[in-house]
Amino acid sequence: QVQLVESGGGLVQPGGSLRLTCAASGIAVSANAMGWYRQAPGKEREFVARMFSAGIAYYGDSVKGRFTISRDNAKNLVFLQMNSLKPEDTAVYYCNVQSNWGKGALVTVSS
Repeated sequence: QVQLVESGGGLVQPGGSLRLTCAASGIAVSANAMGWYRQAPGKEREFVARMFSAGIAYYGDSVKGRFTISRDNAKNLVFLQMNSLKPEDTAVYYCNVQSNWGKGALVTVSS
């Protein structure tokens, strides 16, 4: 059974940074395309980033140059480093692999 658990969310001021962590079990992050999505209040879920098994990463246009996806294969973790955060980055962030989703981590960017 695949389980994904996000952590690291919180309140941060505009321009600040946060790192989200996705702890995966039942699946190897090194062998799968691992992704991050987000959903802001009243909006549809939006693609943020994805890393394929070969290590190639893709990003949504709204986060390119500010967010970085990475992974720790030994610990079976996936990270999302978020820099230069903006109020419009406020959302619940979800970890995804195949058809599996975590419960999400809330990120609030506000002064």
